[in-house]
Amino acid sequence: MTPQPGSAGDVLTLISAGSATTRSDLARLTGLARSTISQRVDALIERGLVEESESGESTGGRPPRQLRLHTEDHAFAGVDLGATHCRVALMDISGKVLAECEDPLLIGEGPENVLGHVDQRLDRLLGEAGRARSMLRAVGIGVPGPVEFATGRPNNPPIMPGWNDYPIPEYFGGVSVLVDNDVNVMALGEHRHSYQGTDHLLFVKVGTGIGCGIVADGKLHRGAQGSAGDIGHIRVSGHDDAGCRCGNSACLEAVAGGAALARRLAEMGLPAETGADVVALVQAGDTQALRLVREAGRHIGEVLAGLVNFFNPQVIVIGGALSRVHEHLLAGIRETVYRRSLPLATHHLSITPSHTGINAAVLGAGLLAIEHYLSPDNINRIVNA
Repeated sequence: MTPQPGSAGDVLTLISAGSATTRSDLARLTGLARSTISQRVDALIERGLVEESESGESTGGRPPRQLRLHTEDHAFAGVDLGATHCRVALMDISGKVLAECEDPLLIGEGPENVLGHVDQRLDRLLGEAGRARSMLRAVGIGVPGPVEFATGRPNNPPIMPGWNDYPIPEYFGGVSVLVDNDVNVMALGEHRHSYQGTDHLLFVKVGTGIGCGIVADGKLHRGAQGSAGDIGHIRVSGHDDAGCRCGNSACLEAVAGGAALARRLAEMGLPAETGADVVALVQAGDTQALRLVREAGRHIGEVLAGLVNFFNPQVIVIGGALSRVHEHLLAGIRETVYRRSLPLATHHLSITPSHTGINAAVLGAGLLAIEHYLSPDNINRIVNA
């Protein structure tokens, strides 16, 4: 169902975006009669979605009543599930973080154990924030593998054994649950917190593997089945001997991902098993690690140069574990992107490290839940129920 212009959902969108703070603003922006605006606003207030207070400055006469989101009776959760960690953040309807926690947790323990842990953490955070479980409206979850977004089911995720086709949303009965690939929620979190005025953005996660979240026209672009941005399996020329966990060879992540770099450093006799070990060696000034990270940046830049020519983004954000040594990684990326891309596409292009850092995924997952709940279609269902 497509909402009619000026529906309760549209009115709430204007209020939540800060575009309208009074009933007069709403009448001016929508062109609706004041009586219609009053009906819409009163319905939103009745459902506990909006509150109104006399805090505006008077221009001669009664001060205008200010509209804003009602934040007290709602809660939303963002969940970032990595290969070895779990971050959970509880937010109010405006996106403000109320409580958060992080635990070591192996995704390989399987969905029942991992989701059971998440459920316990949700109860604890709700208690810390003084919110009842019934106030939890929606949960967003980012997972380290491909997801069919429409169903919230992982699709053959290589580092998530036992999760294939598991109905994650059904585990949390009675609340809306949205599940997406971790790099997509990272892109959403980075965009909403640091680049709201940017319409076209790529978020590249460089960790154990490599992935890319795409923001087009200010919205996440997932593709037909949700696999858009899986750049880690684009072929890199000249590396036929680099076998990839997907079964092919010469994939970008098999050449330039954190696991691949750690393996090469270990072969040189250096203490490296993970991407975090690579970062530690670089930070310690190890010349072999520095060389490999810079070289990895060039390989990633080779793939991104093609994306720049094709997609023409305004910003490329680099996140993930290896972004902690971004001065070396970005040097290699920039070197290749600016050399291999068309001048028009790179004239105003910015390639930068993530501003949200390790919080990108958990913030993006929470915002995914909030934006779903505040969508005009959903608000109209709530108001008309």
